[in-house]
Amino acid sequence: MRAGEPIFGACVTGMLLVCTTCGAAHAQNPQSGSLPEVDLYYEFNPDARLYVQAKDERDGGDPTQFAFGPSIQFSRKPLLKLKRVLVFDLDKTKSRLMVMESGYRVIAAPGAPVENRLIEAVTFNFPLLARFVISDRNRFDLDWQNGEFTWRYRNKLSLERTFSIRSYHFAPYVAAEPFYESQYGKWSSTDLYAGSAFPIGKHVELDGYYEHENDTGKSPNKQKNYLGLKLQIYLMREKKANSQR
Repeated sequence: MRAGEPIFGACVTGMLLVCTTCGAAHAQNPQSGSLPEVDLYYEFNPDARLYVQAKDERDGGDPTQFAFGPSIQFSRKPLLKLKRVLVFDLDKTKSRLMVMESGYRVIAAPGAPVENRLIEAVTFNFPLLARFVISDRNRFDLDWQNGEFTWRYRNKLSLERTFSIRSYHFAPYVAAEPFYESQYGKWSSTDLYAGSAFPIGKHVELDGYYEHENDTGKSPNKQKNYLGLKLQIYLMREKKANSQR
């Protein structure tokens, strides 16, 4: 057994326990609430990593529901200018010009059939002046629930910058994400985010944020507000030591 495998298994177990507990206790006002999330990243190749997510899911006007599943992400080699700007960021894919993702989520909600979702996404990262970084994520969600198929397209544009207080670094950001829903045949909601990522050591990061959603899918329009907290864990495959003769 490799040294990293027990840590990986323990993190997955902890992820399931934490988010299942949060999801079971998450009976609250549908117009507001909290969004707990745990993300585990395991880099098994310099250009590829496994990503497992467990979260309370309310994106794009969704009701209270719990989502769990894996993704695999592929990226091109780092862009030197991005790498310099993001040298303290635990998420190394932010220094890549392009990141592709394919994933699967199983989604459960109280009183509703289980939903299966396939995810296809591509993210582009660009450096700007004054050490700002802009990211443009284009994502398709392909959903099957109770024999019916729906899809949606979501485009998330994010702007962030790393700041430092002495030797500590953190990264505030803002983002906007409109959703096009096939079931409504229109751009049915827009989510706005403001938050910051706070590293804790070499492998763990906390991301706290505020989310405002304008949901126009059904009449009347709904304004929703959430506080989210992500626990993000970054692991990588240990490099084999060169054998000595």
